[in-house]
Amino acid sequence: SADQGRCLTPCSSHASSPQVSGVIFHWGHGLPGTRSYSSEPTKEKNVPYERTLKPEGGSSGPSKPLPRAADVVVVGGGSLGCQTLYHLVKMGLTNAVLLERDRLTAGTTWHTAGLLWQLRPSDVEVELLAHTRKVVSQDLEAETGLHTGWIQNGGLFIASNRQRLDEYPRLMSLGKVYGIESHVLSPAETKDLYPLMNVDDLYGTLYVPKDGTMDPAGTCTTLSRAASAGGATVIENCPVTGIRVGADDLGVKRVKAVETPHGTIETPCVVNCAGVWATKLGQMAGVKVPLVAMHHAYVVTERIPGIQNMPNVRDHDASVYLRLQGDALSVGGYEHNPIFWDEVSDKFAFSLFDLDWDVFMQHIEGAVNRVPALEQTGIKSTVCGPESFTADHKPLMGEAPEVRGFFLGCGFNSAGMMLGGGCGRELAHWIIHGRPERDMYGYDIRRFHNSLTGNQRWIRERSHSYAKNYSVVFPFDPLASRNMRRDPFHQVLTDQGCVFQERHGWERPGWFNKDGPAPVKGYDYYRAYETKKNVNYRYQELLGREYTFDFPPHHDVIRSECLSCRGVAVFDMSYFGKFYLTGPDAKKAADWLFTADVNKKPGSTVYTCMLNRGGGAEDLTVSRLEPGAANLAAGFPGDAYYLAIGGGVAEHNWNHIQTVLQDQGLRCQLADHSEDMGMISIQGPKSREVLQEVLDADLSNDAFPFSTHKVVSAAGHQVRAMRLSFVGELGWELHIPKDACLPVYHAVMAAGAKHGIINSGYRAIDSLSIEKGYRHWHADLRPDDTPLEAGLAFTCKMKTSIPFQGRDRLEKQKEEGLKRRIVCFTIDEKVPMFGLEAIFRNGVPVGHLRRSDYGFFIDKTIGYGYIRNPDGGVVSAEFIKSGEFSLERMGVTYKAKAHLKTPFDPENKRVKGIY
Repeated sequence: SADQGRCLTPCSSHASSPQVSGVIFHWGHGLPGTRSYSSEPTKEKNVPYERTLKPEGGSSGPSKPLPRAADVVVVGGGSLGCQTLYHLVKMGLTNAVLLERDRLTAGTTWHTAGLLWQLRPSDVEVELLAHTRKVVSQDLEAETGLHTGWIQNGGLFIASNRQRLDEYPRLMSLGKVYGIESHVLSPAETKDLYPLMNVDDLYGTLYVPKDGTMDPAGTCTTLSRAASAGGATVIENCPVTGIRVGADDLGVKRVKAVETPHGTIETPCVVNCAGVWATKLGQMAGVKVPLVAMHHAYVVTERIPGIQNMPNVRDHDASVYLRLQGDALSVGGYEHNPIFWDEVSDKFAFSLFDLDWDVFMQHIEGAVNRVPALEQTGIKSTVCGPESFTADHKPLMGEAPEVRGFFLGCGFNSAGMMLGGGCGRELAHWIIHGRPERDMYGYDIRRFHNSLTGNQRWIRERSHSYAKNYSVVFPFDPLASRNMRRDPFHQVLTDQGCVFQERHGWERPGWFNKDGPAPVKGYDYYRAYETKKNVNYRYQELLGREYTFDFPPHHDVIRSECLSCRGVAVFDMSYFGKFYLTGPDAKKAADWLFTADVNKKPGSTVYTCMLNRGGGAEDLTVSRLEPGAANLAAGFPGDAYYLAIGGGVAEHNWNHIQTVLQDQGLRCQLADHSEDMGMISIQGPKSREVLQEVLDADLSNDAFPFSTHKVVSAAGHQVRAMRLSFVGELGWELHIPKDACLPVYHAVMAAGAKHGIINSGYRAIDSLSIEKGYRHWHADLRPDDTPLEAGLAFTCKMKTSIPFQGRDRLEKQKEEGLKRRIVCFTIDEKVPMFGLEAIFRNGVPVGHLRRSDYGFFIDKTIGYGYIRNPDGGVVSAEFIKSGEFSLERMGVTYKAKAHLKTPFDPENKRVKGIY
């Protein structure tokens, strides 16, 4: 119900709550100054809005008759349900119905704080928020003549330590790319803007004048009226009791109808916008919805003289927000010990919980410190309602993997109002066109592996990130829900000092600590709920050293892992997805799915993209198998393909392929052997010498050329060897049956000892791959980027006549010319960059970096970003060559060199063994 805020890397302040015992606060109606707050029931539980949609009398059946059928049925009349319905109508789908079990906003929307902050550490979220703001502040009033209740009073982010102040210019730089006005203010300037604020402990603030506050009743009423005027139907007082699902001719489960006590609506599409009740609605269709419900609270003060027209405030380090409420403030935040609502009630409409003062009081000290007048101000009412939270603090959206036609629009982590407009539009586009317009992978339910979405420990522990909602979030690792998926090398690498990263439930190697093992321990909830604190926790200490916007202390360790790869290094890449595509229509499927021609002779391996309907990209390698041969999994008759896919996107790609096969009616099987096989990659100029001792195959260029694969014997075990590289060197990947992983690994390490072989992790891969110009999916390459824009035209069989999904979009783009394209940049100064830095051409913002890392071989910071022509024209090679480029890092501008080719090995000789 409040706001949702996440920045990029953490601070340690979340670990301790303020000591309130013995401190006298004058808040409230006779609240004592000692620890006995919860003994008094909350006197007033009223949301502070002038108007809510709560009915005076009881409900008496549905507000309108139910239609027999609809193209789409949206379930839930809160922010997301109303925004989705409105945008469906705007896109021309008018035969849509919204069902609300009570009245609009009755669930969680009615008590929201309604804050909207425009700047986020994500370009996609900035775009989503901008659309919400436009809908609420302009579009709806123009369409309906009704005021939504939007108030533009501005927003202030507080920096009470140097790290916070470093973060804010990063957001400001991104804002420049999107035309969002913002200012970094000194403490004195902040005091001038907000006279009631204590600025003695501030380093500075970030002020965004056009931030503001939304009204839930006004917004949802106006949205529903606009949607109804366009032909949609809004039906209140109509709970859903069942979702009818049936199987089609191929055995694929699809939505058939929505059942209610007042009748059934036949429909091929249901949208789950049911908030904290979304899990129950999912269960009706056999769909897992991984969210948890928690109590989320704020209090509303009595009148505060002089507070009128002040901006909303977010004090990250105190974990509180202060929302202007006329001549008062609403004060809320995120506790380290939030209360889980385990028994979600269907009868909880326009309802609130009693506020637990023992939990809430941790916010008081920070709020009083920031606005001292609060200490002498009473509390008018308290608001404690349910909110839904997810494992990565991002919403759940998109079509459910289990049932076609069942879409999710839930799990908004108290940000449903401010993300509602942008997400409602993307969800509507998804439903109508089969995909969203923007890169919504970070919100797509398919980002989570199917083994995790029903795992209660994973959901509960990871959702406890609520406690770190205002922390600067470490980009590499959470501490919760670890050791869910481990490969066969896990223990031997732990013993050698591996510092693991969690990806997709997998523990994958990040880097190797030279001071010994740093195993991951069980989650201690930051000592909440009387859990025992992890002591002498080396892993957490190592992560804590990365809480910096400078190079981390182990920068030199990652450097040595990278430079060792220029000799020989071994990477554990077992978390990769490993699929077999087989069946009578396998060749037909491969032609349609993959942009490259993968139907070369058996034994070939091809790097390729897959495209969505908009021409946006996924990437993977596809190996064509010998028909009928033993392929480590089984012998497959007819055409068969082995797919190796980055582990973070494996579930997403699995579902993408399955969806395409279903939509095309292709008779194929996709088998997942990711857990059955390990994978190590041996890379570097000496890799051939090392592996020649281990493999019973001729590894010469003629006998085993680049981009081919063979099943060979290694240490007496059958493995699939592929001559590939993700780091720009001569090298091979070994795909190994699970039981053979350790013998093969030990044989490789023994053979490599005299060549100085070392273990390397994914931090080294990040650096080496950016140095070589290889794309990382969902960084340099996203579902809203085409291969042509990403510099991957070579993966597309455009010179053939073979049709493939998305080809028409690429042909059109090729004909019109590229209006955006990826460019490599380097700077001479030895400073780190992280992505989101603004790119300027001749002083004009033209884009931002998607990914950045340090290239140790060329000894420079490297960044990749997509740029546009400010005139809207084609981004040609000449446009890039003729411009003077600079990058803005934390408010400081650095002269940058733009490269049309990778600065490392541009002739691509090393992967071919030419040194």
